[in-house]
Amino acid sequence: MDDTHPPAMAAPSVIEGWPESERSLLLVDDDAPLCQRLARAMERRGFIVATADSVSSGIAAVSANAPAFAVVDLRLADGSGLEIVKALRKARPGARIVMLTGYGNIATAVAAVKAGALDYLPKPADADAVERALLASDALLPPPPEDPMSADRVRWEHIQRVYEQCDRNVSETARRLKMHRRTLQRILGKHAPRN
Repeated sequence: MDDTHPPAMAAPSVIEGWPESERSLLLVDDDAPLCQRLARAMERRGFIVATADSVSSGIAAVSANAPAFAVVDLRLADGSGLEIVKALRKARPGARIVMLTGYGNIATAVAAVKAGALDYLPKPADADAVERALLASDALLPPPPEDPMSADRVRWEHIQRVYEQCDRNVSETARRLKMHRRTLQRILGKHAPRN
């Protein structure tokens, strides 16, 4: 083992010099291992982190002490993370919120942005991407993702969105997408492209 080259240290986060009340971050996700990993990573970046694992506990945390930042999973066991976004927007209008979404939830994530979230990230999101999204300047577009979705994935997401908007009616979805019904059924029967 070579000790002549010490491990590289992460650059300190911009947020570390801010007052504690402005560094408060609420993470809401019912995937406990992912939530804990992200909490530790965000603490190392200077955030003061609280966690919750449900809509009810997320709203309770917002009511007790509305954070400056929040990262909220869109789908939680007891409902939609959108409820937490609404509660936080009401309690602290300037809070910066990022939604986490599993694949196939892009349409709902767009609704989250309209409800007051700054951005949404596909799960599992890494801490660097979360920090960039939370601290992104309002005037600038966030930088392009390191590993963006492929064109096949974007197409699949769009088809899923229209399918959900048509109440999962294959015939209506095919009509709106101007594609043959059997072609659509084949696409819907396959798993999403990996990336």
